[in-house]
Amino acid sequence: MSRTIEEQLVKHLADAHSIEEQALTQLRRAPELAGDESLAAAFERHLGETERHERLVRARLDAHDAEPSAIKDIAGKAGGLGMIAFAQVNPDTPGKLIDHAFSYEHMELAAYELLARVADRAGDAETAATAREIAAEERAMAERLADLFDEAVTASLREQDPDALGAQLDGYLADAHAIEQQAVSLLEGGRKIVDEEGMSALFEEHLAETREHERRVLERLEARGARPSSVKDLGMRLGGLNVGAFFAAQPDTPAKLSGFAYAFEHLEVGGYELLRRVAERAGDADSAQLAITIAAEERAMAERIAARWDAVVDASLESVGAAPAA
Repeated sequence: MSRTIEEQLVKHLADAHSIEEQALTQLRRAPELAGDESLAAAFERHLGETERHERLVRARLDAHDAEPSAIKDIAGKAGGLGMIAFAQVNPDTPGKLIDHAFSYEHMELAAYELLARVADRAGDAETAATAREIAAEERAMAERLADLFDEAVTASLREQDPDALGAQLDGYLADAHAIEQQAVSLLEGGRKIVDEEGMSALFEEHLAETREHERRVLERLEARGARPSSVKDLGMRLGGLNVGAFFAAQPDTPAKLSGFAYAFEHLEVGGYELLRRVAERAGDADSAQLAITIAAEERAMAERIAARWDAVVDASLESVGAAPAA
């Protein structure tokens, strides 16, 4: 079905608004779960920024005589509660919280980078400028979180038995294996549905790299006399299939999938940054080095995804018949 560039721009703005609603839900609860004053302060600071982002996006919707999507906003708030609940039920709450927040900031960053490009093509300079302004603040928040990984690990381990640090490391390795299982599932499906040649090739290449990551994490678990969690692995792999099915049903799959993949790469980066720090505290140099190596490869993949944002926006607009403004 053909859609105008204006309709696509409004759709991206509504998506951005629901993302901010989810962020607000998370940020209002995150400080009390942070387990560290510096981490809590970072969340509290960003809450004010996010409240402003929501107002800016709403104003741009108003400028287009449009409103936020009630359904998307409700789903966003529910997703925020789900993320908080997930972090809360884990024994390493501060670590899980910062990893997911780090990934979420990159999802927001991707959403605004894509929105800016759609606005450019629609000839809406004000929305493009607003999107880039917000993207810069999301990037800055992600950098602040990255500077607090040490504090998050310290807070996560504070209530744990010091004599059980080896078991904690085994748990982090099992989590890494489960995330790689989900990454394999996502990449297997994503390469078939992304509908942009360069991105499809990236997914194909990273699939082989991800299978190697999975093998090497398994090797470290076995070297430590531990095993992956079959429950976590199955849950994450099924989650990957469900996410793939969701994106396959979207009319603008290339843009949405690239933004999600960019965020997922940073979820992996955050996970390996935490794993490295736990491994160092446990005196396992091999696991620490593995985490450093894989984190670098995930960062490189994220950068390559970002380099294709112009191409995926064009592919997404073409897929729905939305020609750029003359």
